[in-house]
Amino acid sequence: MPNTSLRDLLKPVRDPDPAHGAPWPRRARAVWIGRRRYAPIHDLQKQLVEARAEGRMGDTILLLEHDPVITLGPRANPENVLLDARALNERDIDLVATGRGGDVTYHGPGQLVCYPLLDLRPDRCDVRRYVRSLAEVMILLAREHHVEGGVVDGMIGVWVDRAAPQEWGGPEWAREIAKVGAIGVRLSRWLTMHGFALNIAVDLRAFELIVPCGIREHGVTSLHELTGRKLTVAEVALASAPQLARGLDMEIPPVEDLSGVADLAGALLAPEAGAGEGRSAL
Repeated sequence: MPNTSLRDLLKPVRDPDPAHGAPWPRRARAVWIGRRRYAPIHDLQKQLVEARAEGRMGDTILLLEHDPVITLGPRANPENVLLDARALNERDIDLVATGRGGDVTYHGPGQLVCYPLLDLRPDRCDVRRYVRSLAEVMILLAREHHVEGGVVDGMIGVWVDRAAPQEWGGPEWAREIAKVGAIGVRLSRWLTMHGFALNIAVDLRAFELIVPCGIREHGVTSLHELTGRKLTVAEVALASAPQLARGLDMEIPPVEDLSGVADLAGALLAPEAGAGEGRSAL
């Protein structure tokens, strides 16, 4: 098999515009919605995916940070949660079963969570390719902050060399690989839910409460730990349109700040929010 780069794997094949013989533009709206509890946003995702399926909303990307929560995928091993529900409740950490792929994951303040709600039809119906595109976004975001990362065969997510965070030649050259970004997705009818979580300045002690993604032999890190720079999730999210656009190969205008909006569904489904722009993904 030829040595194919991640960038080559992500090149799209687009349907031509029959009127002009040019590709349809792929466009998504990206919004920063601030810090939110997990369960209401999970419900919001399901509502928005249905709206996307019905053409009442265009492709949309939610950017946020969660209040502390441990989530379990459908096939997660409960033993990878190292505290019982009562102990977690005493620490004000939610425990939620969810429909995404993967095992056990922690989300919390200081972590950028990205939920792309996209219709992959007709030209991007490839799960592996979509997952690689999410990894590429995280790699590009880390690079903006002088951290080089990459993917590791058999271990989903984005990894770095904790001993040399400004270099990445692959796991075979790394001295101490550590996970900086996790991926867990769900696709139904080629509509996407869930996404990725990139550790910006999250409290890494929280990962001691779980076996992250079922992987015991490697640690978890953050951009803050690797660089010493104090970054907020908001500043990374609000500046992320170029990396989202390049990684997902879509047109993405500057990220909108909806962090102060209470009725997110109303704001995202309002006619002026882009209902009917679904043509860009058809």
